[in-house]
Amino acid sequence: MVFADFTVLFSDLRQVRPDVPARLPNFLLDLFILSLFIFYRLRIEKDESLDFSELLWKVFAVGLIATLFSLATRLIIFFTGTSAISSNILFNYLIYQVNFSLLLGFLMTALVVWKRLITYQRTKWVVQLWAFFELTLLAVLVHDSLGFGLDNWILIPLSVLALMMIVALSVSMKWVAYLNFRQKLTALLLILLVTFYLAYFAFTVTTFSGIVSAVSVAFLRFDVHVFNLALFLFVTVYGILSFLVILFNLPTSSAFEQKLEETLQFQRISQSIQTEKSEKSVYRILLESSLKSVSADAGWIEFKDKRESEVFLQIEATELEQIRAGLNEKNISLVTESGTFQKVAISRKIGKSALSFRSMLIVPVRVKGELLCSLCLLKELPDGFTVEMIQLATTFANQAGISVENFRLMEEVVQGERYKEELKIARSVQQSLLPAVLEQDAQFEVVAFSASADEVGGDYYDSLRINEHEIAAIIADVSGKGTTAAFHMSQMKGIFHSLARSLGNPVHFLQEANRALVHCLEKGSFISAVYIRIDSKAKKIVYARAGHCPVLVYQKQSGSAKFLTDRGAALGMVRNSTYDGMVEGKELGFKPGDIMLLYTDGITEARSPKGEEFGYERLSEALRQAASLDGAGIRAFILDKLYAFTEQKGLLDDYTMLIIRFKDNPTTTTNVLSTP
Repeated sequence: MVFADFTVLFSDLRQVRPDVPARLPNFLLDLFILSLFIFYRLRIEKDESLDFSELLWKVFAVGLIATLFSLATRLIIFFTGTSAISSNILFNYLIYQVNFSLLLGFLMTALVVWKRLITYQRTKWVVQLWAFFELTLLAVLVHDSLGFGLDNWILIPLSVLALMMIVALSVSMKWVAYLNFRQKLTALLLILLVTFYLAYFAFTVTTFSGIVSAVSVAFLRFDVHVFNLALFLFVTVYGILSFLVILFNLPTSSAFEQKLEETLQFQRISQSIQTEKSEKSVYRILLESSLKSVSADAGWIEFKDKRESEVFLQIEATELEQIRAGLNEKNISLVTESGTFQKVAISRKIGKSALSFRSMLIVPVRVKGELLCSLCLLKELPDGFTVEMIQLATTFANQAGISVENFRLMEEVVQGERYKEELKIARSVQQSLLPAVLEQDAQFEVVAFSASADEVGGDYYDSLRINEHEIAAIIADVSGKGTTAAFHMSQMKGIFHSLARSLGNPVHFLQEANRALVHCLEKGSFISAVYIRIDSKAKKIVYARAGHCPVLVYQKQSGSAKFLTDRGAALGMVRNSTYDGMVEGKELGFKPGDIMLLYTDGITEARSPKGEEFGYERLSEALRQAASLDGAGIRAFILDKLYAFTEQKGLLDDYTMLIIRFKDNPTTTTNVLSTP
């Protein structure tokens, strides 16, 4: 561009025809301007990591470098003094072109940065306006190159339109609101220096332009290039308006920063339930946030238990005790249900010591409406808490209460999930304790059913073959539910399998079982049970009852069913030797078609929708009606009667049955699957 312009200028000075087109310098100037725009757009506009201060630093840095280079050209002129070279038109034009190019680079940097600032939090209208503005500048640039002449009736409206766009874009200052006080001071200084650079270059370029234009007009002049003037005007106007807006917003910076800090502290309290691991962390955040947001000089959190308050102190312990003593003299309670807050004036002298605090704010913290603690804040100024501060502290306290409540609810959920997992384990243990296959005999069949109302019940049944013609069976009901019941069931199973073969007498079995369980069961826990031994060779049954439901026996010959109400105390209920005299053993024979039903109280105590119990009579009647069926049929019949009575399939209690049916036509022994 410089070479082409020199050629045209030299030819003009010699009054000869130039070897290059006269429009070539203008065309090359357009290419230079477009190259600068693309270069700075790639370097600045595409870098999303730059914040407002860094963007202004970019403009300042480019302006500083350009100004230093310009001052260097002035230094060269100073050293040339009054020599011939200093008055040479080509030398002066070279100096002018250097300053002109530096100014264009500086203006392009400012243009790209101003665009980033204007389009911050962009709207459709702003983006469209900026696109139209860029197209207008491009059209002006092309016009300057081709030299189209425009009439005033076209030029004046276009100039007014361009000026309106510059003004409309220059009022877009949303980014200023997001600067803090220090950033605003920095921005003011940077924009002031940028404005100084603009003024310096305007003076320098105009001066050199006047020197050269006095000799020849055949060169690129800044002041007649409309694009340059429009660009310079836009950069200058936006810079000045930005400076004024920042200056007028400077007094409100502290208030904005305070509101921003309050929002951040409120968000910190709100998120404490997700990030913190204990309630104490929530209280600590509440105290720290409140002290910072209301500019309190000291404070603490007062719990009903004052010892816990010592953990959350932002005050000397001696001063705290003095304040507490002074409040007690005024009958002021730190943890009180009255009102939402209390403002307290503190005397300068309490007792023998002087205090620096003059005002106090007490804000209660509630969880589900229940007062948990109080947020206590102190200031050295009298009446130091404004309405806004009180509202802010109250909001923090309310949010902290919600966070604590949520934290507790989350802990309950975690505990509930843990309990469910424990129940699954206990359920698995319980299922493993109940036999999958029951012992059978050629003369009788054994069928069982067990279902728990909860995840884990306390009912237990089992059978064990003693020898070729003798089988032992047991049914038990463990007090309690859950993992404890499953644990006691495992103890009962171990006792049954260890003692059943060695103790043939059911009374002796229960006596030894009681001695063993006394050391295992906690006080208040017990196990009711019925233990039987069936001898198929002697055709007799011996049994003993330990506080369990009466055994129901059906005799086919008479067609009657009766309950065997024998004496016996539950295992673990009596923890000394007197238990041995509380157990009674009985013996009875059996015949084909007879049935023995062992069950738990969940069956007889099952209730109808009216609250009536299923009871012993209905159970006895159901057994008589099902007597002609096999063991599985008897089980199904009784359950149908039970569910029809309660009018629901859900269980209100544990249902367990052990059915022993003596066969009408004894054949071979077949093991029967238990049906839990």
